[in-house]
Amino acid sequence: MTTRPEAWHRSAVIYEVAVHSFQDSNGDGFGDLAGMTKRLDYLEWLGIDAVWLLPIMPSPMRDGGYDVSNLTGVRPEFGTIDDVKAFVADAHSRGIHVLTDFVINHTSDQHPWFQESRQPGSPKRDWYVWSDSPDRYSDARVIFIDAHDSNWAWDETAGAYYWHRFFDHQPDLNFENPEVREAVKDAVRFWLDLGLDGLRLDAVPYLFEEDGTNCENLPGTHAYLKELRAMVDAEYPGTVLLAEANQWPEELLPYFGDDDECHMAFHFPLMPRLFLSLAIGDVAPVDDIIMRTPAPPPNSRWALFLRNHDEVTLEMVTESERAAMIDAYAPDPSMRKNLGIRRRLTPMLGNDRRKIELLNAVLLSLPGAPVIYYGDEIGMGDIHTLNDRDGVRTPMQWDSSASGGWSSADPADFYLPVVATEEYGPTAVNVAAQMSDPESLLSFTRHILQTRHDTPELSEAGYERLEVDSTSVLAYARDSVLVFANFSGQPQSVPANGTILAGNASLAEGSLDLPPLGWAWVRTDEQTP
Repeated sequence: MTTRPEAWHRSAVIYEVAVHSFQDSNGDGFGDLAGMTKRLDYLEWLGIDAVWLLPIMPSPMRDGGYDVSNLTGVRPEFGTIDDVKAFVADAHSRGIHVLTDFVINHTSDQHPWFQESRQPGSPKRDWYVWSDSPDRYSDARVIFIDAHDSNWAWDETAGAYYWHRFFDHQPDLNFENPEVREAVKDAVRFWLDLGLDGLRLDAVPYLFEEDGTNCENLPGTHAYLKELRAMVDAEYPGTVLLAEANQWPEELLPYFGDDDECHMAFHFPLMPRLFLSLAIGDVAPVDDIIMRTPAPPPNSRWALFLRNHDEVTLEMVTESERAAMIDAYAPDPSMRKNLGIRRRLTPMLGNDRRKIELLNAVLLSLPGAPVIYYGDEIGMGDIHTLNDRDGVRTPMQWDSSASGGWSSADPADFYLPVVATEEYGPTAVNVAAQMSDPESLLSFTRHILQTRHDTPELSEAGYERLEVDSTSVLAYARDSVLVFANFSGQPQSVPANGTILAGNASLAEGSLDLPPLGWAWVRTDEQTP
């Protein structure tokens, strides 16, 4: 049994990676686990605490691997089970924890379970959600409105409709069936037996359905998560379950339970409000959602992020706020996806270092576990015209060569193309050049991660809102560390005393002067209550 510190996740900085785009070790144009192992030197140097791998299970890859055709295997292009073990062992030797996606809600329609379920009289028919009518569960929203207008799809072989909360090639499992619940537990055991330190539970609010409800956050889901957590705590102590649920924070709080469901949960509503506050120069949207966010149980944590492998989801903002963000960050319709924006962090922010550093300074100082998306630490661009979300999953740019140093294959054989624009291509943006430049974004990222690690208040202390006169300045205390962030293009001054730990502000005679889009972490001589 792997020995882990029980609460490692409480102070972790997590690095999210699309394995197929990080490093190709064998020249087939597809990133793999051996390539991930090769790049562990870099991740250790950067200073992250954990790496989260996007799905590595077998998949037709119609949805970036979230269409899983086998819950207990590795897609051949990624490597083998032995490659998983080798990566995990090497990561652990460097003090890096490893998580991967576990697609708990649905499978691919190519999964043997579903193929068997389609057959008349099959003993696995009840492993999925079938109906003679597409009118059941009519109060459930359609999530992928760009692709579907119903959560039901007709299957000719089965002679019935099947339920899917996402794409129609991703049928939902039927968690009312105890055989399904046990099969999923066994699949979780399979991955944790390989030594992984955690699983991100994809689309976890949708496990159960019930007429007359929106089929989200139902009691059955929480009951099953408690079963799963009890099993994990007993058999794999120190292992983390991370809930992926695009919900309001008060709706998400039950996913922690009483420290007996998921150890972590993503805080989706914070993300768009950071960008909204930046667009309007007013911190009210960010301040409001933070004050609305309940504290999780003592051993649980919110997972916070600026960008990830999906679009910037804008479901939980008002229509006027959505319009303002679309105008600011996605003026071209091809930059939009569903009710969101499919762009990477740096292009969204106009390649403005001040904005990038400001948002990262806030991300890394709020209560929770921050998540950094691969390539954002060097300011990678995107190809927003690629299919679906592929535009933000392009190959990592390691050096200035045309391929970015990520693969020796012919570029025509790359699974996804390398960004090739003058501003964001490998010549302009790459790891090698930025590692040797103390003024680069990569050097900034490494330095601020180190400062956070050296400042335990930023991972363990509570949150206290500070009153300042400016509506453009977000101000809060994490015990003896004060955080100030100026979201406007005008200089601002706020009262403060102490020593600046990080930032681009100046402090003298009890006044902190923040430049436009400036920020500071300040250690005071007095601890807050």
